[in-house]
Amino acid sequence: MERVPITREGYEALKKELAYIKKVERPRNIKAIEEARAHGDITENAEFEAAKDRQAFIEGRLNELGYKLSMADIIDSQKLPKDRAVFASSVLLENIDTSEKVEYQLVGPDEASIEEGRISVSSPLGKAILGKKPGDEIVLEAPGGKRFYEFIEIL
Repeated sequence: MERVPITREGYEALKKELAYIKKVERPRNIKAIEEARAHGDITENAEFEAAKDRQAFIEGRLNELGYKLSMADIIDSQKLPKDRAVFASSVLLENIDTSEKVEYQLVGPDEASIEEGRISVSSPLGKAILGKKPGDEIVLEAPGGKRFYEFIEIL
């Protein structure tokens, strides 16, 4: 089984979600099932069916989170090289065509959020950035054609 790289922050976020589901969501759902059963015949009880569906979702998510945490390989960003882009690096790029500057942090697939400036190392742009040094040109094969970036700096 292959370990999955993750930042300390990403690992802690998964642990926090797991604890919340166990301590809040699961008990709330158990109570909803009990209340729906109290209404009598469960064969035509929409509340009961919805609560059972929610229970299946919760248990699935708990299993998924447990697996992700067990396979996580926490990477300490303080111990990584600062001369080239690696997992957990934060980088500043400039789009050569538009002069627009963008900041990204290279993270694992479970932490990626383009809105928060975190891109997966397994994404096309993440793969193109890995191993590059400030001053390098990055060429991204996008559906709309090639995009060119200049690697400005490691933040």
